Amino acid sequence: MRTQTLLALASGALAARPWLENPDTGIELAIGDLPIGELPNVTSIVGLPDFEWVAQRYLPPANFTYYINGAAGEYSYRNNKEVYHRYRLRPRMMVDITNVPNTLNTTILGHTFSAPFFISPCARAGRGHPDAEINFVRGAAAGNILYMPALLADRTIEEIGEARAEGQVLFQQLYLENNETQVVELFRRAEAAGAAAIVYTVDSAADGNRHRARRFGVGSADSSFTYITWDWYKRLTELTDLPIILKGIQTVEDVELAIRNKVPAIILSNHGGRQIDDSPSSLEVALEIYRKDRRLFDRIEILADGGVRYGTDAIKLLALGVKAVGLGRPFMFANIFGQEGVEHAIELMRFELEIDLGNLGVPALDRLDASYVEWTPNNWAM
Repeated sequence: MRTQTLLALASGALAARPWLENPDTGIELAIGDLPIGELPNVTSIVGLPDFEWVAQRYLPPANFTYYINGAAGEYSYRNNKEVYHRYRLRPRMMVDITNVPNTLNTTILGHTFSAPFFISPCARAGRGHPDAEINFVRGAAAGNILYMPALLADRTIEEIGEARAEGQVLFQQLYLENNETQVVELFRRAEAAGAAAIVYTVDSAADGNRHRARRFGVGSADSSFTYITWDWYKRLTELTDLPIILKGIQTVEDVELAIRNKVPAIILSNHGGRQIDDSPSSLEVALEIYRKDRRLFDRIEILADGGVRYGTDAIKLLALGVKAVGLGRPFMFANIFGQEGVEHAIELMRFELEIDLGNLGVPALDRLDASYVEWTPNNWAM
């Protein structure tokens, strides 16, 4: 009886525990006396979660809510961040890791970038800074990483295209309704703006059930039931010469169907936990793929986003076979500092990848594999 009582109390404590939002790394002690609505020096930001802490104090509540909200009780949004900490790393010692910073170059659809991470599609950057998405274009160019502008950006496809640096590669994200006239117009605009690929978001066929967003009147990306099928994808590929990536894949079955339908690349994503609660994190989907058939990572380019805040988060995805990792909210929050903030976020992420790979005993990025992680989940995040 005593054991049953203790188990019941433990279960209740876990159910009632507060969600881990951002860790306490001393930022409040350091700059907590900064008046609400003012920005500190960007050099006070030492990790990506710091940007969110500052943004919550700086942005109007509706603007911050637009970026932070998730679906329903936001369990998937929180799980996206917590899931990485359920898997321990397995560091190797006595390895020459001195060259690891020179090994981060990554190729995506034949385009080479300086690191295996990118800026994911996120709408309405103007809620964070007047220059909106232009900061992402220029910041990505300075850091030589990939940026995927969102269709629902505050700057037009044309304005974003015009801001590109010479030779800079952008992939344009689109929502594609079952209307060929509208689709062809969007494709032509993306092509004319110099997009190197289309990122077709397929995880929002229905509206997201976003309670927090509704409370603050900031809406969601899609407000109708949309026709999204494999037949429609095949038709889309006939309307443009650009490769069409599918964003929002969440099961190994759909990965296999993507291969069967000759999709060049996919992005594992649950829309930042904004569409349907209790959807899996990209790490859980990547692990499902790896356990079902790790060779699938060789048959299609697999990218992933969702909840990445640290170099070690990205490393766990990359270790399974994910080719590059996207970050959305961290860059939206970094954007409150303008282009300088975006560039600083890129520098921080690159630094963490380099130093974490080194401490893990990985001599080069292409030597990273699943053996560097213990894939039995632990309770650290609980």
